[in-house]
Amino acid sequence: MPVPAEEEIRRTAPVIAAIRAAAPAPISIDTRKAAVARAAHAAGASFVNDVAGLTFDPDLAPFCAGAGLPVCVMHAQGTPEVMQDDPRYDDVVLDVYDWLERRIGALEAAGIARARIVADPGIGFGKTVEHNLALLRNLALFHGLGCPILLGASRKGFIGKLGGAPAAADRAPGSIAVALAGVAQGVQMLRVHDVAETAQALRLWRAMVIGTAG
Repeated sequence: MPVPAEEEIRRTAPVIAAIRAAAPAPISIDTRKAAVARAAHAAGASFVNDVAGLTFDPDLAPFCAGAGLPVCVMHAQGTPEVMQDDPRYDDVVLDVYDWLERRIGALEAAGIARARIVADPGIGFGKTVEHNLALLRNLALFHGLGCPILLGASRKGFIGKLGGAPAAADRAPGSIAVALAGVAQGVQMLRVHDVAETAQALRLWRAMVIGTAG
């Protein structure tokens, strides 16, 4: 069931303000709504992540442009309520790429510079296991968009199916494997649950593959 903007603000703004008061780390707000993004920004958020690719609320892109906020535009087929019912594509990799390219162009036209746009192929959002794997095998293609690529695959359902881990909390090993495969294709940003474990894996990967320890 959709959560009203007022409830989103009640749940998120105080938490953002508390984090901002305790630490200088960048904070992202995950929302489709301009009112929520506005309240989050006032509380200290400096990045907007929209799983609808800034298509849900026509006021969100103009707000982000006016506030100078970087944004993450994510691909999803259908709404969260129905997106996994029967997702279909002609070619999932090219279809997602073309959609992101169009959305990035629209955001630029709305006043958001390409340098402030992050692209997310939307693993698990309106995709079957096979769709997810095709996207993961071809992540390097998305560098052609000219934006940083964000990979958010941590604990997703396909990891549980392929890795034999029905419980989401048991999917850290598979999530780390997918994260490292993404980094190997040049992905610049990872959205993860198991932060310390993923960071350790990345340190070892960097030491072995590119000779950088730390």
